[in-house]
This record gives sequence, C-alpha cells and structure tokens, in this order.
Amino acid sequence: MRSTASIMHLDLDAFFASVEQRDKPSLRGKPVIVGGIGPRGVVATASYEARLRGVRSAMRTAEARARCPHAAFLGGRFDAYREASRIVMGRLREVTELVEPLSLDEAFVDLADNPDFDPEGVVEFVGSILADITERTEGLTASVGVASSKLMAKIGSEINKPNGLFVVPPGAEADILGPMQATAIPGVGPATAERLRRLGIQTVEELRVPSEAELIRILGNSSGRSLWRLSRALDDRSVVPFRETKSVSVEDTFENDISDRSYLEIIIDRMARKVAERLKKNGISGRTVTIKIRHHDFETHTRSATLIGPTDSAATLSATAKSLLAQADVSNGLRLLGVGVSGLADWVQDDLFTDHDAAEEPEIEPESATQRGPVRWYPGMDVTHADHGDGWVWGSGLGQVTVRFETRHTPPGPVHTFRADDPALDVRHAGTVKP
Repeated sequence: MRSTASIMHLDLDAFFASVEQRDKPSLRGKPVIVGGIGPRGVVATASYEARLRGVRSAMRTAEARARCPHAAFLGGRFDAYREASRIVMGRLREVTELVEPLSLDEAFVDLADNPDFDPEGVVEFVGSILADITERTEGLTASVGVASSKLMAKIGSEINKPNGLFVVPPGAEADILGPMQATAIPGVGPATAERLRRLGIQTVEELRVPSEAELIRILGNSSGRSLWRLSRALDDRSVVPFRETKSVSVEDTFENDISDRSYLEIIIDRMARKVAERLKKNGISGRTVTIKIRHHDFETHTRSATLIGPTDSAATLSATAKSLLAQADVSNGLRLLGVGVSGLADWVQDDLFTDHDAAEEPEIEPESATQRGPVRWYPGMDVTHADHGDGWVWGSGLGQVTVRFETRHTPPGPVHTFRADDPALDVRHAGTVKP
C-alpha cells in the first residue's frame, strides 16, 4: 500500500449520453438514453436527466421507455465516442505513460510517476487536468478519485459525481469504506449481495466480521480471498499501462468438415465457456468478440463485434459469437472454428453469482454503412444532406427518415422528413462536419 494518495481513477460522466448532448444542441439539458433501441435492447448509458427518472445502465430499454417516455432513445455512435476517448487518454498520457484504460471512458493513472506531482497539491494538479479535458473535448466532464490504491481511487470517483473530485486521505481508507454498502466493492452485484444479506452482511464493515476462511467457504477460494482483502481496503495493485495478454481464444480443427449450423453453435457454446473460464481465472474481461472460421478449401476468415462494455460472461460471449456465425456461409463445411476475446481490462465488475444462462442478447456496436449494404437508419445516426447540410436521424420507419439538422457548433436546428432511399441523404462519419 502506498503512503500517498497518488493513484487516480478518472470516469467520464455519463459518457455516451454526454457526447450525444454535446453534439446535438436540441438535447442539452434533456433526458438522453443510449443503447439498444429494439425490443430486447439494454441501456448502455443514461444522462443525468434520465437518471432522475430512475433509468440506469443495463436496464431493459422497454423499462427505460416506461420510466422516461419523453427521453431521446439513441443508438450508439462509436466513432464519436472513440474520438472523445482518444483526446482524454492523450491528455492523461501527457501526465505519465502509466495510464491503464479500463474502457473508453475510464482509466487509472499513476500520478507519482510525474516528477511535478506533489501530493500536497493534488487538488490543483488534478483540477488542471480536468479543465484541459473539458476544453479539448468541447464540454465533456469527468469524476475523479485519488487514493493510495486502485480500489479506493475507483470508489472515490463515485463519491462526488458528476464533475467532482474526491481525495481519500492515506490512512483513512478503511474508515471511509466501512459504512458503505457491500456492493461498493467491485464484484459484489445483486446476487452476491443477496447471498451476503442472508448472512446478515449488508455493509463493508459487516463484511469484515467473517474470517477469511469463512468467506472462502461461502464464496469460493478466489472471491472469498479477494473480498476479505478488499473489505479492509487492502489493495497493492500497480497501474499497468500495457498487458502482455492481448486476447484470449480457443479454436479447434475438425477431422471432418462440419456444415450443420446447430452443431457448430454447440461447439461455440463450449468454446465460449472455455474462454470465459480463462478470463475469470485471470481476473480480466474483454469487449471485442471474434470468431475464426476456415472453410473446406482452407480459405480463412475472421468476424468481430465490439460489445458496449467488457464481459467475462460465457452466455454473452456465446450469443455474440453465434450472431457472427449467422453471417457466415457454412454450407460447404468448416474445418476450423475459433472464438476469441480482445480489448481486455483487469477490472471485472460482473456479479460474482449472476445467472448468465438467463442473459439477454448482447448489445453490439452498429456496423458501418459500408458493411451493411442498404442503410439502416437508426436514431442518433450522423447524416448529411446535399441541400440541408449535416444533422442526425431523429427517427425512421415506413420508408421515411426524419432528420434534425444541427451539429455541436450550431444552435438547435430544423427537422425535415425524407424518403429512406433519398439519394441526397447519406451517412456521415462522426466528427466530419461541413464548414
């Protein structure tokens, strides 16, 4: 454990929704919900205006619509999110190379690696970083925790949300953590919390009562040891900017070519479980799922999909891999099949005892227009019109597309409706705006 508060955790506030509000002036100050917009969709991010109505990440979109029917429900624009993330991570790497991204909107930073860092001036030092991030991203804000460990830095970043800073004084970690609900510790989700509640454990302080051996008996060796240490704020993990492991994968070459799609899906299930086991064993998760297929003539292809958040769930990996296999022609048989995960992070937040067999179909980034052929217009999508300029899709259906013409640099703009096949209407790459 460090003697100074010098590990920073930065979490961009309501990231996806904030990018949408920044780029769509008519949505500023209004509830915005980003995620799957179909009947089986799941909320990826809700703006703070929507959170006031009870909308939360991972909530079913149908429930979110019931709670906040007047919100703007938008599909993801991952080019825009990646560009904003690139700017933020670039600013953090100006402080030090010891930056460990957890996702597009989260990162740990080892401030002690910067020769100009003074623990006594941490508020001013971090404040200048946050001001630069807001300026460079044209309005995005972040919440930050600074502490002597990764655990407490991450917990600290939750305390003064949004757009806040909390410094955990060295030596006060256990006292700050103790009164919190056990769910404050990563890995304690609803199912695990319920298991602990039945034992009379609801707060972190109460979690410290059982011995390490007792927690291991209740939760298993890895989880029991981890929670025993973390409940006492014992965390000596360092900030790791690069991972030796870039991906985790399993593949198999068959004696005879297989063309039965149902059988191939059974194989994918088995491979997904193996990949998930390896991820969990190493305490990591990943966002990008890839399948590798080799046809009877040895022609080899890969297909990938990037999830909205990292996962180590076998059910999610399997469902995503099956959706990728559905796009492939297997009629002439496959001689090799593989499933892999990349985009790895070491902060696994999935519930320790979630019933993953009941998981919903995963939300995947929309394919680009060039990949999907005929354009599938979805709300929030960046478009441009030969006569009206740049805007975004307000809604679509019945062969029509409604567009609001505005960008982050304009006031709220007018709304027009066009035929879905209007040749003057085209997809616009996020971030490219006509002058």
